[in-house]
Amino acid sequence: MKTLRYFLLAFVLVITVGPFLWELSTSLKGAGEDIYTRTPSFIPHQPTLNNYAKVADAIPVWRYISNSLVVAVLTVGGNLVFATTAGYAIARLKFRGRSVVLGLFLSTLVLPGEVTIVSQYVTVRDFGLADSLLGVALPGMVAALNVLLMYNAFRALPQEIDEAAIVDGATVPQRLLRVSLPAVRGTLAVVAIFAFIQAWDDFLWPLIVLTSPEKYTLTVGLQYLSGTFTQDQRLIAAGTMIAFIPIAILFSALQRYFFKGVEEGGVKG
Repeated sequence: MKTLRYFLLAFVLVITVGPFLWELSTSLKGAGEDIYTRTPSFIPHQPTLNNYAKVADAIPVWRYISNSLVVAVLTVGGNLVFATTAGYAIARLKFRGRSVVLGLFLSTLVLPGEVTIVSQYVTVRDFGLADSLLGVALPGMVAALNVLLMYNAFRALPQEIDEAAIVDGATVPQRLLRVSLPAVRGTLAVVAIFAFIQAWDDFLWPLIVLTSPEKYTLTVGLQYLSGTFTQDQRLIAAGTMIAFIPIAILFSALQRYFFKGVEEGGVKG
């Protein structure tokens, strides 16, 4: 049985990490290496960073990265503020129609994003935010999944801590900021990571909203590598690695809180 578990673990590791290692290896291979050999080779025989420099020469990659960072910061900030307050209101406050509001958030998870993308574009256009980075970030600034994550984290807190805060004269904002929020920092990290990945990796929505090339996000700008240098997979792999690096940095910085948030549900005294 232990052998089977190790085999399954190795299999999952290969199919999840294998493609990433292949992209990394391809991005570091020199022009003289054959990347289509029958026997895959993960170790470059002529390692080089020239492919990354060529990406910067082919497209304004730094501009695209800055555009993506603006969208990601707006999306993460919006989710940390609005998803937190919405989740707290549903979980800890009593008001008429609370179950209906919760049901509406749950129902939005059933619909794929493509179903509402036309209405989202019409709304953004009517706001005058078409072809703007704010228009790209706006629909993702409050994700229903993040609201439900915060709702579940706040709901798991003992009701007695709110009752004690009310006796001490704490207002709703004070109970949120000083009592409940410090206990769900792990879930906040999960929300931040999910929101950042969703904003950073999104391709379809920025492609629809943006029409000016100088405002393209990184995922949209990288399509020029595929269109102009179709035969050179090394540049495409290097561009993919450039897009992956910020996600790896963010997860490395927040991984301690991320794993804490996954199993969050109690108050540590």
